[in-house]
Amino acid sequence: IDFWRFARFAFFGFILQAPWNHFYYILLDGALPPTEDPFTATTGIKVVIDQFLQAPIFTVLIFFFLGILEGKSVADVKEQLDKDYKDTMLANWKLWVPATAVNIAFCPPVLRVLFLNVVFFFWSIFLSLKLNDDGESESDSS
Repeated sequence: IDFWRFARFAFFGFILQAPWNHFYYILLDGALPPTEDPFTATTGIKVVIDQFLQAPIFTVLIFFFLGILEGKSVADVKEQLDKDYKDTMLANWKLWVPATAVNIAFCPPVLRVLFLNVVFFFWSIFLSLKLNDDGESESDSS
């Protein structure tokens, strides 16, 4: 186990991810109040806003936040974004579009961030592997 990587992700969750999502959902629900019926245009609009406005911005923040914590330069983070951003966003949408739809449609507002954090736990494992992939396979390093 890479203790420092674990510490960076824990710090990220505490300092950026949890507060971001808390206040983001307050703003989102303030702009588009929750509906009792899960199958409304409001649900679809919220998913689109979340995944095609909020997620691309937040993903860039994740790359920069974690990259800087790793000691990377801004140029190094930009290079990693050039290399990995598209694939990361495609993977993001495969997981997060359905997860966000379930979250907004079926979770009471008070439980949305908790649901999000459970899904994000698994997403952070993917991100940890993606952001720390140096391109070497085990056979290359032997």
